[in-house]
Amino acid sequence: MVLSDVLPGETVRIVSVGGEGALRRRLLDMGLTPRTTVLVRKIAPMGDPIELCLRGYELTIRLDDAAKIQVTDEKE
Repeated sequence: MVLSDVLPGETVRIVSVGGEGALRRRLLDMGLTPRTTVLVRKIAPMGDPIELCLRGYELTIRLDDAAKIQVTDEKE
């Protein structure tokens, strides 16, 4: 499953971060690293962007970027 498929209110754990070059580096620098727990707080009315809560702060990212992040259910 990818982060862009997660519904608001769900908590997931990052498995891997895709993308290439500067995009991947930017995602990792923002704290979106493997084994990080992420709560999807809300999705904008038009579906893009999404607001995440991780590592004690809130982050908003584009849906295209979220589609490059593989996640798993927090319970697994």
